[in-house]
Amino acid sequence: MKFAPQCLLKTMLACGAMGWAQMSGAADCGAGLRGAQTLESAHYRLSYRTQPARIAVGRQFAIELVVCAKDQPSRVQGVTVDASMPEHAHGMNYKPTVLRVPPATATPGARFRADGLMFHMPGRWDLTFDVAGAGGTERLMRSIVLE
Repeated sequence: MKFAPQCLLKTMLACGAMGWAQMSGAADCGAGLRGAQTLESAHYRLSYRTQPARIAVGRQFAIELVVCAKDQPSRVQGVTVDASMPEHAHGMNYKPTVLRVPPATATPGARFRADGLMFHMPGRWDLTFDVAGAGGTERLMRSIVLE
């Protein structure tokens, strides 16, 4: 099979545009979350913010998050959120509920909201996000120190 040069050029440009759209989609991930923190793994980019913005000891808080797949085959299927205190070898006293949320705007990524989190004592907490996709599950983590 032989291709005309102009057809080959159109195909290359279309493929390049699709690749750029995927890359820029991951780069724009969470753009609608003002004040968001960003974490990255091999296949995902996750942006999140807490509500309220300042976490207080013994007070419940929620997390809004957006997860974008860096590559098309590993679409986001779900997210779990948890936290633990490594120095004390325990986690939270409550299990958060994570629900998928419809996007408010046409921004890229899968949106979720985790409710019912509470850090019941001061110290270092490791906040973990387990992102499930077609290729398996990847863990993203951020340490938070509460005084």
